[in-house]
Amino acid sequence: MKHRGRHRRRRRGRALRATLAGTALALTATATMISTSQATDADDPGALKPLTAAADTVPLRLTEHAVPGAELNRLTASMGPAVGVGAVLADPDGTLQDAGACTEDDRRALPVEPAVTAAYCWPERDTEGWRAGAVTTSGDADEDGRWGAHRVVLSGWTRATGTPAEQGLARVAFVAADDGRAPRYTWAVLAVPVDGGRDLRGLGSDVSGMVWYQDKLLVTAGRGEGEALYVFDLDRVQRATVDAVTVGRVPGGWSAAGARYVLPAVASYATAGAGAPRPGGLALDRGTAPDSLVVHEETAPDEDGPTRLWRYAFGPRPDRGALLRPEPVAAYETELTRVRGVLAHGPDWYVSRAAGTADERGTLWRQNTEGADPVRCGADETYRCWSGPATSLSYWQATGDVWSQSGRMLFALPLAAVDEALER
Repeated sequence: MKHRGRHRRRRRGRALRATLAGTALALTATATMISTSQATDADDPGALKPLTAAADTVPLRLTEHAVPGAELNRLTASMGPAVGVGAVLADPDGTLQDAGACTEDDRRALPVEPAVTAAYCWPERDTEGWRAGAVTTSGDADEDGRWGAHRVVLSGWTRATGTPAEQGLARVAFVAADDGRAPRYTWAVLAVPVDGGRDLRGLGSDVSGMVWYQDKLLVTAGRGEGEALYVFDLDRVQRATVDAVTVGRVPGGWSAAGARYVLPAVASYATAGAGAPRPGGLALDRGTAPDSLVVHEETAPDEDGPTRLWRYAFGPRPDRGALLRPEPVAAYETELTRVRGVLAHGPDWYVSRAAGTADERGTLWRQNTEGADPVRCGADETYRCWSGPATSLSYWQATGDVWSQSGRMLFALPLAAVDEALER
């Protein structure tokens, strides 16, 4: 089990970047083949607007609902001993491909600017019918960037096709992103205990946001769930014993919809009633005291905005009490619409905006209470440099990299490179 204490910050990952230098050059060549001459996204969203009135902040208040320990213990007694991240990583389902071996269509989903320094694609056989979602890493989990002996990326996916029971099913890939090794991954289905811990149901959620903090994983809940966030304990991964299409108890044992592992929720958070915004994307900010969870609002593609951004402080002892403090500690509005990812670093908020059509690229902005700047690329300084379908943003503090996911591509690039592209 990973210790809960903090460490002095240590810089890691240099060897991984060095081995990927050739890949970055190849990706840049591919990216420049993709047109950046689309019309400039000239609508400047301006400065963030602080929200301080009670009418704006009360709907953001969280209510925690913990799964009783007796129910979790009953589930473990029936399913067998729980395992941790290390055991899951040691039992891989497959290996990601380096970007150079991925198809041109897959690589087309990568940003034009800044150039990526690490990129991989998922095997089509393992992701067909699934939609890529949020990313978080062991850089969120602990300041040294490792979980035990491993550097780990967690990649969220949502079932997009299949039977009504299958659609909306959520799963997470545990990816071993260790230096000098091809990333190997293992699937675990997300589930919710029911019937007093005697059974499980699959979490029906679009995994648009995810943060790994200490030994807990926070995941956004879909609109049909009735909750805002679900919490999972990464020391409580359970093994499936039967290979069936459903999630939960089946004749002869327990099934995880084809996966070999299942992760039961240990708690959930709800926002304050009708009209409360639903979290669409999550990120961790270690630059606050205490650490905080950064959130952007989920909005429909055709909404005109504005979009709300806010943060919650983590509790002083998350291992012994509530993971999150219920009241937001800061809230803002941005005029950007179709927001798909958010980071906060110092006074700045980095916000990714989805493309208007499937053929267009998205944009990436840095905003604060004084103004906004877009990442630019190309001779005409178009703003459309980011990946159109890219999802959440996750900052790995120990390496300085931002991780994201776009289609079947998982990629990383330095936050410093984002700032350089903003300052052109």
